[in-house]
Amino acid sequence: MASSPADPSLQTEAPQASVTKERRLNPDLQEQLPKPYLARAMAAVDPSHPKGTEGRDTRGMSVLQQHVAFFDRNGDGIVYPWETFQGMRAIGCGFFTSLVVSFLINLVISYPTQPGWLPSLLLSIHIKNIHKGKHGSDSETYDTEGRFDPSKFDAIFSKYGRAHPNALTKDELKSMLKGNRNMYDFLGWITAAGEWNLLYSVAKDKDGLLHRETVRGLFDGSLFERLQNSKKSS
Repeated sequence: MASSPADPSLQTEAPQASVTKERRLNPDLQEQLPKPYLARAMAAVDPSHPKGTEGRDTRGMSVLQQHVAFFDRNGDGIVYPWETFQGMRAIGCGFFTSLVVSFLINLVISYPTQPGWLPSLLLSIHIKNIHKGKHGSDSETYDTEGRFDPSKFDAIFSKYGRAHPNALTKDELKSMLKGNRNMYDFLGWITAAGEWNLLYSVAKDKDGLLHRETVRGLFDGSLFERLQNSKKSS
Protein backbone atom coordinates (compact mmCIF):
# COMPACT_ATOMS: atom_id res chain seq x y z
CA MET A 1 0.00 0.00 0.00
CA ALA A 2 1.13 3.59 -0.63
CA SER A 3 2.09 5.78 2.30
CA SER A 4 -0.58 7.99 3.84
CA PRO A 5 -1.11 11.28 1.94
CA ALA A 6 0.09 14.46 3.60
CA ASP A 7 -3.30 16.09 2.92
CA PRO A 8 -5.81 14.73 5.48
CA SER A 9 -8.64 15.31 3.02
CA LEU A 10 -7.17 12.54 0.84
CA GLN A 11 -7.18 9.91 3.58
CA THR A 12 -9.25 6.82 2.77
CA GLU A 13 -9.21 5.40 6.30
CA ALA A 14 -10.76 6.94 9.41
CA PRO A 15 -9.37 5.85 12.82
CA GLN A 16 -12.84 5.70 14.35
CA ALA A 17 -14.36 3.74 11.46
CA SER A 18 -12.62 0.37 11.42
CA VAL A 19 -14.58 -0.72 8.35
CA THR A 20 -12.61 1.81 6.26
CA LYS A 21 -9.40 -0.01 7.19
CA GLU A 22 -10.89 -3.44 6.62
CA ARG A 23 -12.23 -2.50 3.16
CA ARG A 24 -9.38 -0.57 1.63
CA LEU A 25 -9.38 1.50 -1.53
CA ASN A 26 -6.55 1.74 -4.05
CA PRO A 27 -4.99 5.23 -3.65
CA ASP A 28 -2.79 4.72 -6.72
CA LEU A 29 -5.55 4.00 -9.22
CA GLN A 30 -5.19 7.38 -10.93
CA GLU A 31 -1.56 6.55 -11.72
CA GLN A 32 -2.58 3.15 -13.10
CA LEU A 33 -5.56 4.23 -15.22
CA PRO A 34 -6.43 7.61 -16.77
CA LYS A 35 -9.41 9.32 -15.11
CA PRO A 36 -10.63 6.32 -13.06
CA TYR A 37 -13.41 8.50 -11.63
CA LEU A 38 -14.94 8.87 -15.11
CA ALA A 39 -17.63 6.27 -15.82
CA ARG A 40 -17.17 4.82 -19.29
CA ALA A 41 -20.23 4.49 -21.48
CA MET A 42 -19.03 1.72 -23.79
CA ALA A 43 -15.83 0.22 -22.38
CA ALA A 44 -15.17 -1.90 -19.28
CA VAL A 45 -11.71 -0.58 -18.39
CA ASP A 46 -9.10 -1.39 -15.77
CA PRO A 47 -5.32 -0.84 -15.53
CA SER A 48 -4.65 -3.90 -17.69
CA HIS A 49 -7.32 -2.93 -20.23
CA PRO A 50 -7.36 0.89 -20.43
CA LYS A 51 -9.40 0.72 -23.64
CA GLY A 52 -11.67 -2.10 -22.54
CA THR A 53 -12.02 -5.34 -24.49
CA GLU A 54 -10.16 -4.45 -27.66
CA GLY A 55 -11.30 -5.68 -31.04
CA ARG A 56 -14.89 -5.97 -29.88
CA ASP A 57 -17.76 -4.19 -31.62
CA THR A 58 -19.82 -2.41 -28.96
CA ARG A 59 -22.50 -1.54 -31.54
CA GLY A 60 -22.91 1.78 -29.74
CA MET A 61 -24.35 0.07 -26.65
CA SER A 62 -23.64 0.92 -23.04
CA VAL A 63 -21.59 -1.56 -21.04
CA LEU A 64 -24.75 -2.76 -19.28
CA GLN A 65 -26.50 -3.19 -22.62
CA GLN A 66 -23.51 -5.18 -23.90
CA HIS A 67 -23.80 -7.44 -20.85
CA VAL A 68 -27.42 -8.24 -21.66
CA ALA A 69 -27.10 -8.35 -25.46
CA PHE A 70 -25.49 -11.80 -25.37
CA PHE A 71 -28.89 -13.20 -24.41
CA ASP A 72 -30.61 -11.47 -27.32
CA ARG A 73 -30.15 -14.50 -29.50
CA ASN A 74 -31.87 -13.12 -32.60
CA GLY A 75 -30.52 -9.57 -32.28
CA ASP A 76 -33.88 -7.77 -32.26
CA GLY A 77 -33.18 -5.76 -29.10
CA ILE A 78 -35.60 -7.77 -26.96
CA VAL A 79 -34.75 -10.72 -24.71
CA TYR A 80 -37.47 -13.30 -24.09
CA PRO A 81 -37.26 -16.02 -21.41
CA TRP A 82 -36.48 -18.72 -23.97
CA GLU A 83 -33.57 -16.62 -25.25
CA THR A 84 -32.26 -16.20 -21.72
CA PHE A 85 -32.54 -19.97 -21.35
CA GLN A 86 -30.61 -20.52 -24.57
CA GLY A 87 -27.90 -18.10 -23.43
CA MET A 88 -27.59 -19.79 -20.05
CA ARG A 89 -27.20 -23.16 -21.71
CA ALA A 90 -24.63 -21.69 -24.11
CA ILE A 91 -22.35 -20.65 -21.25
CA GLY A 92 -22.49 -24.07 -19.61
CA CYS A 93 -25.35 -23.95 -17.10
CA GLY A 94 -27.39 -27.08 -16.54
CA PHE A 95 -30.90 -27.53 -17.93
CA PHE A 96 -32.77 -27.07 -14.65
CA THR A 97 -30.63 -24.12 -13.52
CA SER A 98 -31.07 -22.44 -16.88
CA LEU A 99 -34.83 -22.99 -16.78
CA VAL A 100 -35.29 -21.53 -13.31
CA VAL A 101 -32.82 -18.66 -13.69
CA SER A 102 -34.15 -17.56 -17.07
CA PHE A 103 -37.71 -17.40 -15.73
CA LEU A 104 -36.69 -15.46 -12.62
CA ILE A 105 -34.48 -12.99 -14.50
CA ASN A 106 -37.19 -12.12 -17.01
CA LEU A 107 -39.87 -12.05 -14.33
CA VAL A 108 -37.97 -9.49 -12.27
CA ILE A 109 -36.47 -7.32 -15.01
CA SER A 110 -39.18 -7.38 -17.66
CA TYR A 111 -41.61 -4.78 -16.34
CA PRO A 112 -39.10 -1.99 -15.53
CA THR A 113 -37.73 -2.15 -19.09
CA GLN A 114 -41.08 -1.98 -20.90
CA PRO A 115 -41.58 1.02 -23.21
CA GLY A 116 -44.99 1.72 -21.70
CA TRP A 117 -47.03 1.08 -18.56
CA LEU A 118 -48.45 -2.27 -19.60
CA PRO A 119 -46.55 -5.41 -18.56
CA SER A 120 -45.46 -7.97 -21.12
CA LEU A 121 -47.21 -11.31 -20.82
CA LEU A 122 -44.18 -12.84 -22.54
CA LEU A 123 -41.84 -11.30 -19.91
CA SER A 124 -39.78 -9.53 -22.55
CA ILE A 125 -36.75 -7.43 -21.59
CA HIS A 126 -36.07 -4.36 -23.75
CA ILE A 127 -32.32 -3.82 -23.95
CA LYS A 128 -32.62 -0.09 -24.68
CA ASN A 129 -34.24 0.36 -21.24
CA ILE A 130 -32.10 -2.11 -19.31
CA HIS A 131 -30.70 0.63 -17.06
CA LYS A 132 -34.16 0.80 -15.49
CA GLY A 133 -33.73 -2.79 -14.32
CA LYS A 134 -30.60 -2.10 -12.26
CA HIS A 135 -31.03 -3.39 -8.70
CA GLY A 136 -29.57 -2.23 -5.40
CA SER A 137 -27.11 -3.91 -3.05
CA ASP A 138 -24.63 -4.37 -5.89
CA SER A 139 -21.03 -3.23 -6.44
CA GLU A 140 -22.25 -0.05 -8.20
CA THR A 141 -19.83 -0.77 -11.04
CA TYR A 142 -22.74 0.01 -13.33
CA ASP A 143 -24.02 3.51 -12.69
CA THR A 144 -27.73 4.30 -12.98
CA GLU A 145 -27.37 4.88 -16.72
CA GLY A 146 -25.51 1.62 -17.38
CA ARG A 147 -22.01 3.07 -17.68
CA PHE A 148 -18.97 1.28 -16.24
CA ASP A 149 -17.34 2.96 -13.21
CA PRO A 150 -13.64 1.93 -13.07
CA SER A 151 -13.18 3.04 -9.46
CA LYS A 152 -16.11 0.93 -8.25
CA PHE A 153 -14.83 -2.05 -10.20
CA ASP A 154 -11.36 -1.67 -8.71
CA ALA A 155 -12.89 -1.44 -5.23
CA ILE A 156 -14.29 -4.97 -5.58
CA PHE A 157 -10.75 -6.28 -5.36
CA SER A 158 -9.06 -3.64 -3.21
CA LYS A 159 -11.75 -4.08 -0.54
CA TYR A 160 -12.27 -7.82 -0.63
CA GLY A 161 -9.37 -9.48 -2.50
CA ARG A 162 -7.25 -10.18 0.56
CA ALA A 163 -5.65 -13.54 -0.28
CA HIS A 164 -5.02 -12.52 -3.91
CA PRO A 165 -5.09 -8.89 -5.09
CA ASN A 166 -6.71 -9.71 -8.43
CA ALA A 167 -9.07 -12.52 -7.48
CA LEU A 168 -11.78 -13.42 -4.99
CA THR A 169 -12.12 -16.61 -3.00
CA LYS A 170 -15.55 -18.03 -2.18
CA ASP A 171 -15.40 -16.55 1.33
CA GLU A 172 -14.30 -13.15 -0.01
CA LEU A 173 -17.19 -13.21 -2.44
CA LYS A 174 -19.55 -13.81 0.49
CA SER A 175 -17.97 -10.90 2.36
CA MET A 176 -18.47 -8.63 -0.65
CA LEU A 177 -22.14 -9.57 -0.97
CA LYS A 178 -22.67 -8.86 2.70
CA GLY A 179 -20.75 -5.58 2.54
CA ASN A 180 -22.75 -4.30 -0.44
CA ARG A 181 -26.16 -4.80 1.14
CA ASN A 182 -28.43 -1.79 1.31
CA MET A 183 -30.74 -1.66 4.31
CA TYR A 184 -34.02 -3.58 3.86
CA ASP A 185 -33.28 -4.16 0.17
CA PHE A 186 -34.25 -7.81 0.31
CA LEU A 187 -34.82 -8.17 -3.43
CA GLY A 188 -31.40 -6.63 -4.11
CA TRP A 189 -29.73 -8.97 -1.60
CA ILE A 190 -31.26 -12.04 -3.21
CA THR A 191 -30.61 -10.88 -6.77
CA ALA A 192 -26.98 -9.95 -6.12
CA ALA A 193 -26.32 -13.24 -4.34
CA GLY A 194 -27.89 -15.20 -7.18
CA GLU A 195 -25.91 -13.38 -9.86
CA TRP A 196 -22.52 -13.62 -8.17
CA ASN A 197 -22.90 -17.21 -7.03
CA LEU A 198 -23.97 -18.23 -10.52
CA LEU A 199 -20.92 -16.44 -11.92
CA TYR A 200 -18.69 -18.20 -9.41
CA SER A 201 -20.12 -21.60 -10.31
CA VAL A 202 -19.48 -21.25 -14.06
CA ALA A 203 -16.30 -19.13 -14.11
CA LYS A 204 -14.12 -19.95 -11.09
CA ASP A 205 -10.73 -21.50 -11.83
CA LYS A 206 -9.48 -24.90 -10.66
CA ASP A 207 -8.32 -23.34 -7.39
CA GLY A 208 -11.73 -21.86 -6.64
CA LEU A 209 -10.71 -18.28 -7.51
CA LEU A 210 -12.79 -15.73 -9.39
CA HIS A 211 -10.29 -13.60 -11.28
CA ARG A 212 -10.44 -9.87 -12.03
CA GLU A 213 -10.41 -10.44 -15.79
CA THR A 214 -13.29 -12.89 -15.45
CA VAL A 215 -15.35 -10.34 -13.55
CA ARG A 216 -14.45 -7.54 -15.97
CA GLY A 217 -15.63 -9.77 -18.82
CA LEU A 218 -18.89 -10.32 -16.99
CA PHE A 219 -19.65 -6.62 -16.98
CA ASP A 220 -19.26 -6.09 -20.74
CA GLY A 221 -20.50 -9.56 -21.71
CA SER A 222 -17.22 -10.69 -23.28
CA LEU A 223 -17.00 -13.44 -20.65
CA PHE A 224 -20.22 -14.98 -21.99
CA GLU A 225 -18.72 -15.12 -25.47
CA ARG A 226 -15.56 -16.79 -24.16
CA LEU A 227 -17.55 -19.35 -22.19
CA GLN A 228 -19.73 -20.10 -25.20
CA ASN A 229 -16.72 -20.56 -27.46
CA SER A 230 -15.02 -22.74 -24.85
CA LYS A 231 -18.07 -24.98 -24.59
CA LYS A 232 -18.32 -25.30 -28.39
CA SER A 233 -14.67 -26.32 -28.68
CA SER A 234 -14.80 -28.84 -25.85
